[in-house]
Amino acid sequence: MSLFGHLFFVDFLCQNGPKPFTLSLYIGPSLSQFSSSYSYFVFCALLLTAPPGQNEKGSTNNGTEQADADKREQHSIQDVVNLQEMGFTLRIQPPGAEGFELQVSGQMLVAELHQVLMDHEITCHRTCFSLQLGGTMLDSLTELRSIQGIQDGALIKVVEDSYTVRDARIHLRHVRDLLRSLDPTDAHNGMNGSSLSYLSLYTRGEMGKKRASEKEYTDCSPPEYILPGCKDRPLSLLQPMRDDWKPLQCLRVLTMSSWNPPPGNRKMHGDLMYLNVVTMEDRDLNITSSTRGFYLNQSTSFTFNPKPAIPKILCHSLVELLSQVSPVFRKNFSALQKKRVQQHPYERIATPFQVFTWTAPYGDHALDCVRAEETHTSHMGQDEHTTGQSRDWNEELQGCKELPGRNLQERLHRERNIFKTNSDFVGAATRGAVAVIDGNIMALNPGEEPRMQMFIWNNLFFSLGFDISDHYRPLGGNTAAHAAAICDLRGSQAYASIASEGLHTLGTAVVDYRGNRVIAQTIVPGILEKNQEQSVVYGSNDYGTTVLTHPRFLELLDKTCAPLRIHRHQVLDHNDSPVELCSSVETKGILGNDGRPYILDLLRTLPPDLNFQFSEQKEAVVPEECRSFGYPRRHRHGLASLRPELIEAFVQHRYELFIKMVSTGLSQLEAGPESQEIAGDSTGMTQAKDKGQIEELLKVLEAGDVATAEDFQRRKVIMDACKTVGSISDSHFDIRFSADVCSPGVRFPPDCAEEVQRQRQLLWDAAAFLLSNQIPALRDCLDQTAVPLDGATLTSVLHQRGVNIRYLGTLLEVLERAEQRERLSHVEVQSLLHTSHDVEPAAFSAAVSHFLNCLLSSCSSLPDSSSDELLSRRRSRRRRCQGSRVALLTDSVWARLTPSDLWGRIRTEAEDYYHYSIHRFVCVTDEVIEKHCLQKISLLREIAIKTGIQVQLREYAFESRHRPAFNEEDVVNMFPVVKYLKRTSTDATQLIQHAQVAVQQGLLKDGYDLISQALTLFSSVCGVLHEDVCMCLRLLGRLSYILGDYADALSHQEKAAMSSERVQGIDHPQTIQDYMYLALYCFAGGQHSTSLRLLYRARYLTLLVSGEDHPQVALLDSMLGLVLHGLMEYELSLKFLQNALILTAKYHGAASLKHAHSHHLLATVYESKGEFRSALQHEKEAYSIYKSQAGEDHDRTKESSEYLKSLTHQAVILQKAINHIYSNTPSACTPPPKFSTPSLHVILQQLNLTCGIILIPLSAKEIADLKTELKGKNRTQELENQLQLKGSTSGDYRQQH
Repeated sequence: MSLFGHLFFVDFLCQNGPKPFTLSLYIGPSLSQFSSSYSYFVFCALLLTAPPGQNEKGSTNNGTEQADADKREQHSIQDVVNLQEMGFTLRIQPPGAEGFELQVSGQMLVAELHQVLMDHEITCHRTCFSLQLGGTMLDSLTELRSIQGIQDGALIKVVEDSYTVRDARIHLRHVRDLLRSLDPTDAHNGMNGSSLSYLSLYTRGEMGKKRASEKEYTDCSPPEYILPGCKDRPLSLLQPMRDDWKPLQCLRVLTMSSWNPPPGNRKMHGDLMYLNVVTMEDRDLNITSSTRGFYLNQSTSFTFNPKPAIPKILCHSLVELLSQVSPVFRKNFSALQKKRVQQHPYERIATPFQVFTWTAPYGDHALDCVRAEETHTSHMGQDEHTTGQSRDWNEELQGCKELPGRNLQERLHRERNIFKTNSDFVGAATRGAVAVIDGNIMALNPGEEPRMQMFIWNNLFFSLGFDISDHYRPLGGNTAAHAAAICDLRGSQAYASIASEGLHTLGTAVVDYRGNRVIAQTIVPGILEKNQEQSVVYGSNDYGTTVLTHPRFLELLDKTCAPLRIHRHQVLDHNDSPVELCSSVETKGILGNDGRPYILDLLRTLPPDLNFQFSEQKEAVVPEECRSFGYPRRHRHGLASLRPELIEAFVQHRYELFIKMVSTGLSQLEAGPESQEIAGDSTGMTQAKDKGQIEELLKVLEAGDVATAEDFQRRKVIMDACKTVGSISDSHFDIRFSADVCSPGVRFPPDCAEEVQRQRQLLWDAAAFLLSNQIPALRDCLDQTAVPLDGATLTSVLHQRGVNIRYLGTLLEVLERAEQRERLSHVEVQSLLHTSHDVEPAAFSAAVSHFLNCLLSSCSSLPDSSSDELLSRRRSRRRRCQGSRVALLTDSVWARLTPSDLWGRIRTEAEDYYHYSIHRFVCVTDEVIEKHCLQKISLLREIAIKTGIQVQLREYAFESRHRPAFNEEDVVNMFPVVKYLKRTSTDATQLIQHAQVAVQQGLLKDGYDLISQALTLFSSVCGVLHEDVCMCLRLLGRLSYILGDYADALSHQEKAAMSSERVQGIDHPQTIQDYMYLALYCFAGGQHSTSLRLLYRARYLTLLVSGEDHPQVALLDSMLGLVLHGLMEYELSLKFLQNALILTAKYHGAASLKHAHSHHLLATVYESKGEFRSALQHEKEAYSIYKSQAGEDHDRTKESSEYLKSLTHQAVILQKAINHIYSNTPSACTPPPKFSTPSLHVILQQLNLTCGIILIPLSAKEIADLKTELKGKNRTQELENQLQLKGSTSGDYRQQH
């Protein structure tokens, strides 16, 4: 569907407030870019916590100036946000229909308004029209606010235009999109930015509604597979049937006619193309698309008669014509559009980057004229409506980067153009990579071995991840070539993340498809006209043997050295002459024919990881931290590098050490020599100097001359601190790394020997820091509620702390209690990356299904793959064909693979790559499953997502001993796994950092406003369907919830959950977490049945992803138990709470506070049931834990003690009543026991506590004291160290997470 420019329309439909967000997205040389492929975007930063930024570490130089600049910029940001949110109402008058009002933004382009009208229910069938105001046609690239005479209530007329061939093709595609707007086929096939979303199926449009008597209508019975202890994991329910997806067929056939193209004489009459239509009344229609519109002609399948049919009906829209000739079409199309506009806008918008699903139903293949035309016309991913027009990707990307950015408005315009162009580039690169592997593109060197071939397609250069001409032989050959693609992408990301004006990098995407790695890059102008040796003017093409430098590249790269922490250094060239570089020698500089300087081969931008070395070298000094873990170890290639997150953490650690040393040294100077010993032993003396004062002093000492002996002593203190922390400067803190000190073949001048040694020691220190600080810090992850659910989230957790996946074996050895599921899933998946090479295309499904059977099936027999579709019916021919088919399968390498062989390879891979030993007696899947408590459906999901396998959505009999679990038909498709550059809004990211500080200071409302502004900027740059927008919506929902605005929290969280489904997947762990928080907000808002359905869905997804043996299941079961308790479903509540108690004891310990809380929840349910003995038993356990962990004076201990007394009193009354009943003796009336009914307010408090939200009432004096204390804090870092997350709800509450 045509979606460009709908962001305003989306927020017009979604936002509660009157001010919508707006989007001005235009890129490209003409309006041809406003096509149905346009979509909306924003990039991943899931946590509010600001990353360790450059500002803190660079604060010794420009901290105060940066703070002042931020304050000045704040006004500019607010002005721009207000400008973007400023809207007014227009009156739209379409031809032949009643007018309607539409709220718009002043910053909306006329072309965006055009696209909004193409999606509106009244004008959705129109595509070829212009807009007029007062008889004047509006320019498509003009902002509405700049149009003379436009005002609130202005009348905009929709005027029909004449068609061209391109317009007719756009119109046909748009009609096709409208007819299939409810069909999930594109989402299953991973096409057109479609992806799945099921949130509305569980909310049922109840967001924001309240029902006072909802308990009466709530069906609390969960499905059997949801209950604790159930082993069934039904896969088919991952994609449940939706009523709004039931087909509303409007036409039987809509396709291009075989009479196309029109002959010359008919072109003179305005004929553009011919269509064939079969209506639901089985009427065959031949339609002419002309410059004036659409009409029926007199042609048949065998006779060409283009003259208009009788009666003559000419309509400007194809939909109007079909509505007149087919009553069924008119009825069904109207119903279809009503259903379409009832969908949430977030369900209809295309995603910026295609999302693939690992399961898909086995559906029918329907006729689709647009799909057929796009496939067979070979438009090569070019402009889909203008054959032959290919985009110059390099010029577009570099041109967007060169756009001005003097103010916020210009930066937003530049960043949204960069994001849109990068999104289009990734889509084209993905299509090209798939075409390369499918063999649909001719190679530049067809005579070479297939692995060595290179391709050019749609102005993109494609190469395979193999070592061409032994270029990577010194680093590991093909293995190094495979890893070099990702290393180069990381280097490009590093340079793209900083403002490197004048320096250009190539657009890059890495695509893994069918076991092959394809690297797609833009083409440097002129590079194909000469060989690389002639093009390179900077760097080395032979690993340091010949080294070149260039003053222009030195000047540009020198500006990037500080933010990227790259050390400027000298190396020797082939003439033994020193050559100065501001990068590694492998980085090559090329001057393109367009005059731009390009850098490429950025695979050594990040510092090398000395713990993993390709060639064994004698190390003079290896830190004890590394030797204790058995490092250095031999690695399979020489490109192992440290992650940027680790570099930032290491530099921050060294900076804190530097400040501490300087503070101690200066304090000792002020105290005098007699106090140095005491000061050296005093921890308080390290804080004698304020951090800001030390930084100011450092600036003074660095800028001024040494005038006195005291200044000389101070300078010496700073020099000693710089030397200790490894700073390249002796006057201020500045840590930088040189990758060349570990590069083979690179030689250094003799006078640089000491510097090289210092650089190598610094690399060893960073490697030791990873082992001694970062890996032990991961232990805390297991104590949090958000424990990684799958391989992707585990990888994310490791990467956030700067730990590479190759350290997984070391991590498993360090952790006392590792998550067993993650132990094997990564090891297995890594060994699967290259299993599909050299497979006959006709046998690909057989090969993949055989592999899955070897890994996951309990049946080891080879499936019957001899049922070839092409076998002859005659018996003799059948035998011969069957024999050849069996021979084809059994003679293949993959066909000879057995389960024991596969697990042998997995063990070898684990030992070789991770240095982790899997027990040798484990040789088949069932033994692994039993030993590590895994489930096969979760392993299947991991494998499918990592390798791009799409399996049929059905139930698999993994445990069957007689039939294999998979057959050829179960492998539905293979989809590409794409890695690309991440683009986002820098100004919005800074606003998020400011919001973090505000929330930490307790200013929740200010933090809310800042995040709202960031949301506006993120949406303006990247669109609404992106992970950064999800993050902002998620945070706004949480802050609204804390502030007590449940309706606002529901609105934001619903959008966040739906966006997460669309952008990350319906079963992604973040989606599951969003469902859980949405359930919490629904319960707080009185929507109890919706809350229960969401929690049931979240538990099902969690069971599917990781199984029941996981800490998050304990959290889910506690929430389910509480909600069911509130709905007075005590038996169901007990089932979930008892399971939560077991899991909490297992993962958090029987003496943990979480375990005590689980006991307390069970006690409250038993009390409501009247089983006071059980309630007393559980509350006694809770009291014992509270007393031992928090002490007798703690509030929780006191509350538990009082509750115990109340339970005891109720138990005594109950026992007296029972005794009185059985005694049969007359006595005084015994009061009946009181069975407490659950209070929804108390249930909500317990839900908050379970989810980690504690609201602590503060007095007015405490709030005033807190504000006074916070005003005295001048540094953000001190706030982070001294304050936990504090907030206030309407001035009366504080939140602690």
